[in-house]
Amino acid sequence: MDAGLAALLGAAVGSIATLAAAIVSGRAQARAQHDQWRRQQRRDAYASYLSALHDRDIAMDAILNALRSDTPDLADVNEKTRRFIAQAREVHRATEVVILEGPASLAEVASRVTHASSDLAHIMQRMTENAHAGDSTRKAEDSALAAERERILYQAVKDFRLAARSVVGNTN
Repeated sequence: MDAGLAALLGAAVGSIATLAAAIVSGRAQARAQHDQWRRQQRRDAYASYLSALHDRDIAMDAILNALRSDTPDLADVNEKTRRFIAQAREVHRATEVVILEGPASLAEVASRVTHASSDLAHIMQRMTENAHAGDSTRKAEDSALAAERERILYQAVKDFRLAARSVVGNTN
């Protein structure tokens, strides 16, 4: 083989190899950037959800504290209930984004938070209705049950936090 032709073939092979390496490197970089973008989207969704939960829980605590009084101020309870409902709607919106962003395993954990929250809200609603009716016969029982449901809700939120941290820290 002629030396010039060998050099030309060598340069062509080298150029093709360099081009292939650049393509592979570019794809790997694009994939890494996409993965980082995806993690950021999820992190933002999970942070918004946790923030909405926090705000809703503060509103719920305000109602429960008002109801623990021997003679609750019903107008105050009603106002706090309106705030709680607005915060609960924000949690619902944030939950939808968590479900959208996924993964499904995290949506399942968020569902457990929703169920625990609903269980506590039902007790809170019954306590409010009883306060409006002037019925305090179940007050001690409902207060104890609310405390237990708060503990369950706290654990569900803690589980969500741990699962979210795992998903965000994962490259998948």
